[in-house]
Amino acid sequence: LTQTPPAPHRAIKARQGDSRTPPSLHRIMRLTSLAAVALLAALCSGGASLASAEEPYVVELDVVLSKKKGKKPAGGVVKIEVHPDWAPVGAARFKEIVGAGIWDWNRFFRVVPDFIVQWGIPGDKALTGVWQSKRIPDDPVLETNARGTITFATSGANSRTSQVFINFKDNAMLDKQGFAPFGKVIEGMDIVDAIYDGHGGDPDQGQIQAKGNQYLRKEFPKLSYIRRARLPGQMPSADDSSEETTEESPEDKDEM
Repeated sequence: LTQTPPAPHRAIKARQGDSRTPPSLHRIMRLTSLAAVALLAALCSGGASLASAEEPYVVELDVVLSKKKGKKPAGGVVKIEVHPDWAPVGAARFKEIVGAGIWDWNRFFRVVPDFIVQWGIPGDKALTGVWQSKRIPDDPVLETNARGTITFATSGANSRTSQVFINFKDNAMLDKQGFAPFGKVIEGMDIVDAIYDGHGGDPDQGQIQAKGNQYLRKEFPKLSYIRRARLPGQMPSADDSSEETTEESPEDKDEM
């Protein structure tokens, strides 16, 4: 499905007066009033836009790099500073995703050394279709894809949904392709660099979308993952200390 980008704003044309009426002071005053209203509306719109502009904020990702039975999981916290002024649409979607909690237990399914690490397909297969249909329009590229910046993945124009990537190195060639960074890692880049890369891009996105984490746990058990993602001021949930549920339903077993 393709989301149609917002239609461009149409120029507002003042209705012309009765052609039978000759130019008059009344008409001049009316046109002047219309111009004044248009100017006031533009100023108010600009002011509202500035007033609603968000300040940068930090999102924390609790990342598990590896997990061995009977041992404490290796990993740490990655802090991402989000800049709504870099890419407002992308920043708003990022906040929506983290607030919805769909990245809890989310696997880093594509890890290309010296390039990028990608994640974001919901681990719960019941949510995949919902987020696949929630496409957002592109932002203009205002910042370069430097090492440590975070950007939405796309499959074409105006196709961003819930998948993002962090740049392992400066990838300026992505700028011209329309990839607009909306934030950067300010703490924990060493954790990002240590994300398991043994499978490269082998995990199949179609299988992830159809089967979720059940597929990834079975076929690619060593993948690093996000245990929790939190917005500023978001309180830890009651089950923050819990382990990921790995029990398969009969339906899941049949699918495997």
